[in-house]
Amino acid sequence: MGGLKKLVTQFLKFGVVGVIATGIDFGIMIFLTEVFGVDPVISSGISFCTSTVFNYLASMRFVFKHREDLSKRREFIIFVVLSLIGLGLNQLIMWGGTTALGERWYVLVKVAATGIVMLWNFFSRKHWLDADHS
Repeated sequence: MGGLKKLVTQFLKFGVVGVIATGIDFGIMIFLTEVFGVDPVISSGISFCTSTVFNYLASMRFVFKHREDLSKRREFIIFVVLSLIGLGLNQLIMWGGTTALGERWYVLVKVAATGIVMLWNFFSRKHWLDADHS
């Protein structure tokens, strides 16, 4: 049972980091779209990349335990690759959702994209980056 408790605690820490990263993501996306008229799919990509940098720094410091068999450089490369897959999911969902529902629903579509990408991010990082993966 200790393993489940540890996983839940780690997921909650991931959630706190994720809430902050999501605030950064949504804030930049909405700002770029509403203030500068940037297409929501483009602004979502820019905001996603910006929040990913914060997410890396916070996740590897507070959520996941560094694997001794990975250099920091390799760890960052893996994080970026996993994040790029997440970006692909995000962009696909944003494109599909705004195409199907209309651009005025971009925030709702982003909520769905965020939930799906969050699950991808946690479990992929847990598997490939966390020293305590099992």
